[in-house]
Amino acid sequence: MSAHFPVSYSTLSAPALAALIEKTYSLTQATCSLILRGVGDTYEVNTTTGKYILRVYRPTHRSLAQIQEEVDLLCTLSVENVSVAAPMAATDGTYIIAINAPEGTRHAVLFHYAAGIVLNSLSPSQAAALGREIAQFHNVSDRYTLAAHRWSFDLTTTLDTPIRQLTPFLDSDSLAWITKTAEMVKERLAAVDTSGFNTGLCHFDLMPKNFHFDGDRVTLFDFDFMGHGWLVNDLMTFLQQLWLDVLMGRLTSEDAETTFNTAIKGYREVRSISDEELSVIPLLAPGFWLFYSGFHTTHDQFLPFIQPAHLTQRISMLHRLFAPYLS
Repeated sequence: MSAHFPVSYSTLSAPALAALIEKTYSLTQATCSLILRGVGDTYEVNTTTGKYILRVYRPTHRSLAQIQEEVDLLCTLSVENVSVAAPMAATDGTYIIAINAPEGTRHAVLFHYAAGIVLNSLSPSQAAALGREIAQFHNVSDRYTLAAHRWSFDLTTTLDTPIRQLTPFLDSDSLAWITKTAEMVKERLAAVDTSGFNTGLCHFDLMPKNFHFDGDRVTLFDFDFMGHGWLVNDLMTFLQQLWLDVLMGRLTSEDAETTFNTAIKGYREVRSISDEELSVIPLLAPGFWLFYSGFHTTHDQFLPFIQPAHLTQRISMLHRLFAPYLS
């Protein structure tokens, strides 16, 4: 009989992880501190040679094959001079550490730290720089060999499946509204010729929390949710923060539009995107929010986000968020 009661999730010791990092990467005087729980646990690592980020994945969230594909893409992007927080190779040349945790094997990856800080308000030069960097990523993405173990972002995975997952937790009014919204999105998209839309691996969460600015230089990170889909999804996710800032009174609608248009101008300096692709961005927004809300139903640490009171507030917020753009 095991000496310890079985667990489904454990928090790994930060000092023990620091010692493991020193041994695995030949780094010295490493310190480690937990900074975020999410799909994986994120630790900040400081050493004599600089700062790093350690991501310790949960086996119920990401398989080894899915982690490997994230690492492979980031290595390719780094080689292609896309500004991303790339994984760091261990002394043996590998990128993924296997850790014998109480719940079973967990895997970890050490990433170079993205220089700079999170900025919610971008200058014109920063917005243009972000647009160019997203385009650089997409230039690699659309010719990258598709990752077999990643998911797709389509009408099923961003609308139908999340609504089915959320149904047991929603009140009747909220369920009726999101169902009606999803049907409207499908009907409007069906009237658009999407056959020429650019596809590839999307980041699907390019909000300010996932890129740092150091002056006008931007670094993208947290590709954990990357999956296959229309590349315009990444511009849509960036726009969501601007919509939120307008909703919360932090930004005027005119300033939000100017910032987004400046990012699109920067994007088009590097890569073409059709007006038709840009026109569907508002229609893709509900799928972004529903995809992540649906994901919250699948793992225990997100239980607070699917309580009826929280979901009712979230749906009310989405109602107000979409109103100016999906009327």
